[in-house]
Amino acid sequence: MTVTVRFAPSPTGHIHIGNSRTALFNWLFAQKAGGQFILRFDDTDLERSRAEFADAIAADLVWLGIEPDRVERQSRRVSAYDAAAEKLKAAGLLYPCYETPDELERRRSRARALGRPPVYDRAGIMQTAEQRATFEAEGRRPHWRFVLPNHEGDPAVTRRTEIGWTDLCRGDQSVDLASLSDPVLIREDGSYLYTLPSIVDDIEMGVTHVIRGEDHVANTGVQLAIFQALGAPAPVFGHHNLLTTRDGEGLSKRKGALSIGSLRESGLEPMAVASLAVLTGTSQAVEAVADMSVLAERFDLATVSRSAAKFDPADLDGLNAKLVHDMPFSAVADRLSNLGIAADEAFWTVIRGNCTKVADAQIYWNIVEGRIDSLVDDEDRDYLLAARGLLPEGEITLETWGAWTGAVKAETGRKGRALFMPLRRALTGLDHGPDMREFLPLIGRQNVLARLPG
Repeated sequence: MTVTVRFAPSPTGHIHIGNSRTALFNWLFAQKAGGQFILRFDDTDLERSRAEFADAIAADLVWLGIEPDRVERQSRRVSAYDAAAEKLKAAGLLYPCYETPDELERRRSRARALGRPPVYDRAGIMQTAEQRATFEAEGRRPHWRFVLPNHEGDPAVTRRTEIGWTDLCRGDQSVDLASLSDPVLIREDGSYLYTLPSIVDDIEMGVTHVIRGEDHVANTGVQLAIFQALGAPAPVFGHHNLLTTRDGEGLSKRKGALSIGSLRESGLEPMAVASLAVLTGTSQAVEAVADMSVLAERFDLATVSRSAAKFDPADLDGLNAKLVHDMPFSAVADRLSNLGIAADEAFWTVIRGNCTKVADAQIYWNIVEGRIDSLVDDEDRDYLLAARGLLPEGEITLETWGAWTGAVKAETGRKGRALFMPLRRALTGLDHGPDMREFLPLIGRQNVLARLPG
């Protein structure tokens, strides 16, 4: 059996780091098992689905390192869903209901007021052909519900019916079908909700494992019942914890600050995002993993916590910095060139330890090229004037900084921060940065003299 997984986003917005967690879990699971990954767009909501969002999602996944083996669109498979719906209708398992949303809400409110769970009472399945004809004559159109197998022949009398599965993340799970309303599978306008298309696709595409967020746990019992009704084996399910912000706030497509596109545009490395998305909320240390194959080796659904996966977006900077600090020049040469930085390996080796993002190299390239505002405080002007006169003659080398500051210390009596900081600020325009011993040869004698009072 070939392990086959799927990631099924709705192209109604941009995916965020929380969505990427699910995509990455599926991708890494497939990679570890030598299986296949299907990108399947849940685009049956024609009013809200947009081709540009689908394109953006596909691009975001590729940026993260996820390359689907197949791409499917549910909007092209409606005939398969129609066939499944007809099969369920013929078996008496899909029935029409004519209540309006307001009527259903009033029933739920009444049930709550009486201390009962707001479970649908199956009024629709009890209606006669004459009653349905009357509703049709009034202009009502039915939505269609699947009758759950929680009775012994009379749907009006439900009984406790446990349906269970062994969850890849949560262990043994079960749901009492008698505690649930019969799910709506088809809307009044004839369009399908997520449930039936998803199940039909999982069956026909040979999906073996469904890995998704824990917000779908309650749906699993219903879906297992529909798999059974369609005469198909169900996949193995795994429900991972969801990413939230530090204050416990959930993520949504409407909050674009954490969208994968915005994180990419901010200059973050894809493996920083992938490392945080995958390792947060597990028993493993959250650290920067430089390669997707290494992350796949570490990936284990058994390490996923049952509690919420709280994360701090600021952690991305730390993870990103670690990746950048370890990057060889060959990995960034083209990117530096695209930034207009005509640097060599020596430059990158000196400055990378001070870069949170690759684009930060621009700051230090400007210093080397002479495009900075030197910072000279009035109280340090005489000190810097004296230092200018003590700069060793000849080409600036790795020994120049030590020799120069030694001479300045002997002449002025300054030491520590008072000795070094005014020189750094004057020569780089910054209070911190690369080791001046290594950076000074890149700045060069001409720039050094131009930035000191004289």
